[in-house]
Amino acid sequence: MDKEKKLILSLIQPSAKSFTLGNYIGSVGNWGKLQDEYNCVYGIADLHAITVKQDPVELRKNSLSAYALMLACGIDPEKSVAFFQSHNKCHAELNWILACNTQFGELSRMTQFKDKSAKHPDNINAGLFTYPVLMAADILVYNADLVPVGIDQKQHLELARNVAQRFNYVYGDFFKVPEAYIPKVGAKIMSLTDPTKKMSKSDENQNGCIYVLDDKDTIIRKFKKAVTDSDAEIKFAEGKDGINNLLTIYSVITSKTVEEAEAEFSGKGYGEFKLAVGEVVADKLAPIREEHARLMADKAYLKKCYTEGAMKAQSIAQRTVTKAYRKVGFVDAR
Repeated sequence: MDKEKKLILSLIQPSAKSFTLGNYIGSVGNWGKLQDEYNCVYGIADLHAITVKQDPVELRKNSLSAYALMLACGIDPEKSVAFFQSHNKCHAELNWILACNTQFGELSRMTQFKDKSAKHPDNINAGLFTYPVLMAADILVYNADLVPVGIDQKQHLELARNVAQRFNYVYGDFFKVPEAYIPKVGAKIMSLTDPTKKMSKSDENQNGCIYVLDDKDTIIRKFKKAVTDSDAEIKFAEGKDGINNLLTIYSVITSKTVEEAEAEFSGKGYGEFKLAVGEVVADKLAPIREEHARLMADKAYLKKCYTEGAMKAQSIAQRTVTKAYRKVGFVDAR
């Protein structure tokens, strides 16, 4: 780690489906670009994944696929720490100390707990309620300066900041208080079928969600079905949620401004516009899909990467946990 650089951290959960286009634009796609400017720690949040019921075989398979996809999206394990959350015991160890410095009322206000409880009424477990504390531990165990988050995750980062400040007030200055790293454009990509809602793997209508591993035909088909409006004008404006979403996606993928995209499609129809957006997205994701397939065929290399990544992660995190234990008054283990 370069002591002159700030540390940036982000974890993403594994699932049966690959990262969404929203995940890619809002976070994962930016991770590789940050590796030269920051000390980067990136991981697969498999501990968080079990707050909902999981098939062990599927979780293991999905976690490995997510790790390979993270590398395929541009993470270089030689430049960044790339690991599985469950491979570093320090996350769980710091979690307990932070839980004892987090108020029940703070957790009860977390909107994602309410949302997930509604979606999984048969499994409202304690981990689901307290996982924002584990998220705080993920961040604070590395004393991260910056955390790339989508707009919907700002509440959890704010909790991490509050817990860090409370701990520092009681035990003396110790944790860095992390800041959000939010891309100026494309931080929140909306569903293609309901552009008033965030693009999500849990969307009932899967035509609304683009996955990074979708093939070209699937991507084009989904964009052709994207909801627009009756104005027939390709312009970013209030009340044009569908077109606004497509313009945002197009501008981020092509590195053009929204104004440039508007000018490019001035006078053209929605059908032509939706096809063009689908084409650029498919072309952008194709190399990632190919690299993911290559990595999944080389399990020995993946194991080498995540084993070394875990060792690097723990070497950083253990120092924090050891000092935190001493801060709260635990007897030194050695």
